[in-house]
Amino acid sequence: MRRSVLVVEDDQDLSSLLEMVLADAGHRVRTAPDGRAALAAVAAEMPGVILLDMRMPVMNGWEFAREFRSRYGRACPIVVVTAAENARLRAEEIGAEDWLAKPFDLDDVLYTVERQLGGGDEGGAPTRSLH
Repeated sequence: MRRSVLVVEDDQDLSSLLEMVLADAGHRVRTAPDGRAALAAVAAEMPGVILLDMRMPVMNGWEFAREFRSRYGRACPIVVVTAAENARLRAEEIGAEDWLAKPFDLDDVLYTVERQLGGGDEGGAPTRSLH
């Protein structure tokens, strides 16, 4: 089972916190500070799920999502992680599978990642519809 999580977040403190919490829960975690670095990470190894910040320098979340979908289709789920007022709308804009609104509860992060990874044998289908 793929347990790899790619955290795409330019806030180093938040990125480190997510990396620590996810690793403690048994996930293999890679991080990228922007969309361009995330595309390079994906090219090296497709993660099981991507946690994607939307506002970043170099290449933002919208640009990353467009390029990722163009290259890889829906090879893995994207979870938008944003402080925007309407996190669901940001997720809908890029066709993401799920969203987390900042500030978030760390248990919600773990639950969302597990759900998108399939939690075992369920296949990673989202439990809340964005459409």
